[in-house]
Amino acid sequence: MVSADAGWMVPILGSALALGFYDLCKKHAVRENTVMPVLFFATLTGTTLFVVASLVSGHFAKFAACSHRDWWLIAAKSLLVGSSWTCVYYAMRDLPISIAAPVRASAPLWTFLGSLVLFHEIPTPWQGVAMVSIFAGYYGFSVLGKLEGFSLRHPSIHLIMAGTLLGAASSLYDKYLLGVLRIPRNTVQLWFSIDIAVLLGVAYLLCLLLRKKVQRKFQWRWSIPLTGILLIVADWLYFYTVSLPDTQISIISLVRRCSCIVTFAAGSWYFHDTNIRGKVIALGLILLGVILLALA
Repeated sequence: MVSADAGWMVPILGSALALGFYDLCKKHAVRENTVMPVLFFATLTGTTLFVVASLVSGHFAKFAACSHRDWWLIAAKSLLVGSSWTCVYYAMRDLPISIAAPVRASAPLWTFLGSLVLFHEIPTPWQGVAMVSIFAGYYGFSVLGKLEGFSLRHPSIHLIMAGTLLGAASSLYDKYLLGVLRIPRNTVQLWFSIDIAVLLGVAYLLCLLLRKKVQRKFQWRWSIPLTGILLIVADWLYFYTVSLPDTQISIISLVRRCSCIVTFAAGSWYFHDTNIRGKVIALGLILLGVILLALA
């Protein structure tokens, strides 16, 4: 049960806001572009920002201190998230953002099911009603996706679903690292950021060596570094929330994925997506669920 102190709501809503603009920048960066360099340079920018901020604050040595066991556990998270991001970036290059973002937002469903099994997180009745409302909104988006020609058999849908499932697994793993093992959140974020930058750098290098013919020419865009910066901000607020005592990862993940509200509102206008009226109804159900969670 969530603590009576709802101090977790403000930082996780801030994370959702940053995550929404992160998705917009990500879509702008990968649209008709080569995926791996976009993913690598965006991640490298965010990692550089966090490392420099740690050095300037004088806390780098404190953040970097961890056991060999903890380092390997964080490295495993980097591999998990790197695989998720690769799937999602390739999918978002081709999918309308008003479909991609809500599909990504279905991750809390899988996180919720996992939290029931692994952490025995049982929602209160009002939390249950709120979650049903949000899940109904996600289902509405999936139906609208079929109307736009993106059925479950579409390769991009397969990729984004794979990325979503891996992302849900990462959320459960975060709860284990921060809530069970009590590894300091800044230590997790520092080594995760460094490890995933190295991992994606190696993957990008392999792509350059193995690919004889480049299908798309890489284009540098302002949205690439901004993508990395927004993700670091969103993750910092997210890790802070998960590290708080008596918080449920299923609820946190659900509220955070309401970033699709920002993505939908701005993305539908900027990228000229269709079926807006039906998507507004589905979005309304998600927003209603968030309000009920706040009241609960």
